[in-house]
Amino acid sequence: MTFPTQRPRRLRRSAALREMVRETSLAPSDFIYPLFVVEGRDVRRPVSSMPGVFNLSVEHAVAEAKLAHSLGVRSVILFGIPDAKDARGSGAYAREGIVQRALGEIKSAVPELQLIADVCLCEYTDHGHCGIIEGGHVANDASLPLLAQMAVTCAQAGADIIAPSDMMDGRVAAIRRALDEVKLSDTPILAYSAKYASGFYGPFREAAQSAPQFGDRRGYQMDPGNAREALKETALDLEEGADMVMVKPALSYLDIIHRVKERFDVPVAAYNVSGEYAMVKAAAQNGWIDGDRVMLEVLTSIKRAGADLILTYHALEASKLL
Repeated sequence: MTFPTQRPRRLRRSAALREMVRETSLAPSDFIYPLFVVEGRDVRRPVSSMPGVFNLSVEHAVAEAKLAHSLGVRSVILFGIPDAKDARGSGAYAREGIVQRALGEIKSAVPELQLIADVCLCEYTDHGHCGIIEGGHVANDASLPLLAQMAVTCAQAGADIIAPSDMMDGRVAAIRRALDEVKLSDTPILAYSAKYASGFYGPFREAAQSAPQFGDRRGYQMDPGNAREALKETALDLEEGADMVMVKPALSYLDIIHRVKERFDVPVAAYNVSGEYAMVKAAAQNGWIDGDRVMLEVLTSIKRAGADLILTYHALEASKLL
C-alpha cells in the first residue's frame, strides 16, 4: 500500500510533541472568577445547583479573591445580593451597598487583582428584572440613570472595570458619560454585548436570588436564534464607548464568539455560565464523564472559538490543574 507523504499522526506520537504543536492553550490568566457576595459575617453558604460555588460574606469573598490571585487568576467579577430589595433596586447604587463594600475590601487586600463590577439591577429589585418597571414593562430609558449611578459608585469603591449586563439599549453610552463626569475616564467598560435569553442561567438565579417574579427577560435579552443581531449589538456598544465585549452564554454560542472576534478588533470575553458548569459537575458526580478532562476541554473550546477572557466558575480548579 502506498501512503501519502503527509502523515498528521507523526505530530501526535507523544505528549511532548502534542504540547509543542498545540494551537490553543489555557492559562489561569485567561480566567475571570465570579463571586457572589452577601450581607452578614462568616457566611459561606453552598449553592445547591452549583457544587463548589458559595454565597460569601465579605471576609470570605476577600479570602477567595486572595486564593484566586495566588493561583494565577488575575480578575474576579462581583455579584452582590442585598438583604433588602425594592422596586428601584436601590441597593445596587448605594455607596455602602454590599458589592461596593466588597469591592473596597478586596481592593485593599489584593490591590493587584483586577476587580470587575457586574452592573445590573436584577439582584437588587423585588421583581427580579434588570431595570425598573413602568406600566407592567421594563422601562429602558428610565433605568439608564440608575445603571449609570451603580457604575459610578462601584468604580469609586474600587472596581477597575465596569461590566453592564442588563441589555438596556444605550446603557454603555449612559455609563461612559457618567464615569467621565466624575473624572473616571480611565475606567474601562466590558459590555455584555451579546447576552442571550438562555435556559442555561437557572443555577445563577439561585445563587444571585434574581429570578424574575413575573414574565421573563426575552423582551430585552437576545433571541437564541439570532447571530447577525449579535454583531449589531456589539457594534452599537463599541460606538457608545465599550472597550471590551462579551458573549453570554459561551458553550452553545461558540459560533457567536468566533463571529464577534473575526469582526471586531477588541478583547472578547465569553461567560461559561452556571448551567454549563452545573451540567459538567452533575455528570462527573454520576461517574458519566471525567470531570477534569471535560472541564478543560470545554474551556479550551471557548478560547479556541476566539475568547480572550473566560468568565468561569471552574477558574480555581482549572488553574490548579494547569
